[in-house]
Amino acid sequence: MSGSPESEAMERALALAARGWGRVSPNPLVGAVVVKDGCIVGEGFHAELGAAHAEVAALAEAGKQAIDGSLFVTLEPCRHHGRTPPCTDAIIAAGIRQVSYAVSDPTQPAGGGAAELRTAGIAVDRGLLAADVVGLIAPFLWKARTGRPFVDLKLALSADGAIAARPGQRTTISGPESWGEVHRLRAGADAIVVGRRTVEADDPLLTPRGTPLPRVAPLRVVLDAGARLDPTCTLVRTAGETAVLVLAARDAPSDRVQGLESAGVEVLEVPRTAGGYLDPAAVLQRLGDRGAQCVLIEGGARVAQSFLAAGLVERYHEFRGPDRFGPDSVPGPKDAPRGEQGGWRLASTTETGTDMYKIWERVAAFDAMLEAA
Repeated sequence: MSGSPESEAMERALALAARGWGRVSPNPLVGAVVVKDGCIVGEGFHAELGAAHAEVAALAEAGKQAIDGSLFVTLEPCRHHGRTPPCTDAIIAAGIRQVSYAVSDPTQPAGGGAAELRTAGIAVDRGLLAADVVGLIAPFLWKARTGRPFVDLKLALSADGAIAARPGQRTTISGPESWGEVHRLRAGADAIVVGRRTVEADDPLLTPRGTPLPRVAPLRVVLDAGARLDPTCTLVRTAGETAVLVLAARDAPSDRVQGLESAGVEVLEVPRTAGGYLDPAAVLQRLGDRGAQCVLIEGGARVAQSFLAAGLVERYHEFRGPDRFGPDSVPGPKDAPRGEQGGWRLASTTETGTDMYKIWERVAAFDAMLEAA
């Protein structure tokens, strides 16, 4: 806690907002509290797409105690009628005298609620705990600002920086606590991306398993220029349960493409770079066109390096295990953050069981979102 009653109220709103993880996309995570005479008298969060917004839920809990109270909300209240009525109308009708929000809503026509509240005679201020809120709803803000999906990159590395003990060998690096966090990351993503070699080595399912479960399972995406994905792998066999998209090059053999499509896999074309690999910017364009706000890249090293080298990773999640794999191991991507240099900063460090979990943020991306907030 930072100490001031106002900061504590916003911290509570931020904690509430996180409860909607995986349930509200493409809407942002939002939390709100109503304070009267120094006490929280109502609180709420956006719990499900189409359900009441955080402000409305908090005001409903506060009831008549909201009159002349203060509302603390993580995102500027909306002023348009979408799936639910405008939050500004509810705030004005409830008799709130002051609204404090952390981050402005960059979307249209939802944004601009602060001006509407001021016109109604309500005192409004902005910016309390803005950096924390930007971190929570970065995919929403980034997609609205740039038009392309926000990219989270997740890699598990050995103590000596390897992603596998040997080429093509499935290798367990991190422990169950770290995997619990990976499943949480998956639940917050709209698409999970891996390369074909990772599928060959690990035969992953790539679905969130644990708590929370997402409202909609993320799209499972394989970068496979030659459409050589094994039709017997787990992803293809479960394509009828959770969607699988293969992104292939134009010159991929038509019989392979048709084989995957007949197995229930969608195949789309993506151009190659000069080096012959699938263009990462075009990959994101494809996924953005499908509505993805947050793309989680899970490997392998070649895919990770291509997105890092192109400057298309906004946040990097590193799970560092305790074991060393030695000189014959497969090294991690050379452009991954290795210190607060090269445009990265360390956002957090936590222990997950026997592993060390670090989150790095691309400075330019997060500073731009914070400045716009």
